[in-house]
Amino acid sequence: MSDPAIVIGSGFGGLAAAVRLRARGHRVVLLEAMDQPGGRAAVFRRDGFTFDAGPTVITAPYLLHELFELAGRDSRDYFELVPVDPFYRVEFPDGTRFDYVGDEERLLAQIQALSPRDVDGYRRLAAHAEKIFDVGYTQLSDVPFGRMSEMMRVLPDMLRLGNHRSVYAQVAKYIQDERLRQVFSFEPLLVGGNPFRITSIYLLIHWLERKWGVWFAKGGTTSIVHGLVKLLDEMGVEMHFGTPAEQIETRGGRVVAVHAGGRRIAASMVVANADPTQVYGTLLAPEARNWRTRAALRTRQYSMGLFVGYFGTRRQYPQLAHHTILMGPRYRELLDDIFDRKVLADDFSLYLHAPTRTDPALAPPGCETFYVLSPVPNLQAGIDWDEAGPEYFDRILAQLERTLLPGLRENLATSFHVTPTYFRDTLRSTHGAGFGIEPRLTQSAYFRYHNQSPHVGGLFFVGAGTHPGAGVPGVLSTAKVLERVMPEPVA
Repeated sequence: MSDPAIVIGSGFGGLAAAVRLRARGHRVVLLEAMDQPGGRAAVFRRDGFTFDAGPTVITAPYLLHELFELAGRDSRDYFELVPVDPFYRVEFPDGTRFDYVGDEERLLAQIQALSPRDVDGYRRLAAHAEKIFDVGYTQLSDVPFGRMSEMMRVLPDMLRLGNHRSVYAQVAKYIQDERLRQVFSFEPLLVGGNPFRITSIYLLIHWLERKWGVWFAKGGTTSIVHGLVKLLDEMGVEMHFGTPAEQIETRGGRVVAVHAGGRRIAASMVVANADPTQVYGTLLAPEARNWRTRAALRTRQYSMGLFVGYFGTRRQYPQLAHHTILMGPRYRELLDDIFDRKVLADDFSLYLHAPTRTDPALAPPGCETFYVLSPVPNLQAGIDWDEAGPEYFDRILAQLERTLLPGLRENLATSFHVTPTYFRDTLRSTHGAGFGIEPRLTQSAYFRYHNQSPHVGGLFFVGAGTHPGAGVPGVLSTAKVLERVMPEPVA
């Protein structure tokens, strides 16, 4: 019997890769360092409350459905997705509000009420986003960029679509009202990119949401993770949790085994659903790195960090939307603090997730479950989060109490938080970056870590660090890219 394909990591990328490998006939062994599956999509359970640790927004659900179809199954037998409306409610410091929805008539009516001069501009922006989607997503999301020639082939289309501009600059070309500019440019933050720097190819996110909607899984995102684990078990995939990979062994420039949990497991190939910087820098012996990899380890630029607070309340807030973006008084300047100056600002913008708005079972009766996320500098800032974290969480809770959640602190039933140190220590993300390397133009497509290692035979990557990048659709698409580059199984 041939050696198995080994998947390191059980985030969405690793789970999807394991399904696709097994469906192609490979024997598969999946290794996960944590004691539960999911990676960033793990789950916390405290005092009767259920908290998704990471991803809370599901888009392009067909990418999940097709994994089950590969095994002749129906995803509806494993988890249930329900639509979220509005996609996001955006609250501004001046008291105005905008519900970002999928229905164009409702969207245009809100633009008309907020800034009549921008109605036609939005129509043109949406048409432009659709064209970018048709190239950047439809044609390229599952295509490997292993050679510079593949990048050069699409460069004319990218230039024609204005992808040399940033997302914010492209939005500002069509939209005049600053509040609406923020509404239609914040989405790159969901994949770790600064809207003022990230290429406008990421406007495709806007059309992706318009095309397929925004969804939530009953039971939380963790229900999707456990549905995929159940599927893998039925497909005969061997899974080991609490088993961190310690070394990828190579011989003659090719992977031959993975050392994990005190065992040596021979491998026909290795698929790493892990930060490629960590894989190249710590799991491979120094002699397995070529000069390009060594240079990349020194020069890569990383996404921002994330501060995430989790809390449950003894009362409910029925006026809330499922997803709320609470904009702070500064936009560009705050992002400069986070990405460039790397200082912890006194103000913040927040993403508030209220999953019990859609699924009350995630909290005890009469209670509410919340998740609040604040982009912050990554660990290159040198912030002592042991000291800063509790005070920062207090400030966030105070702001939420002033704006969206009256009486919050006197009704807290449970609360805790994670900082960039969690991303570094538990999720093994370089500098505690929330989304791996930053998706700027010089770190996208060919310039990103390749899906197939160019110099270590049999080593492949899925997840946020490789093409096409972060976000649930991006990570699931990295496993589709894998199908184009992985070898056929050996009998």
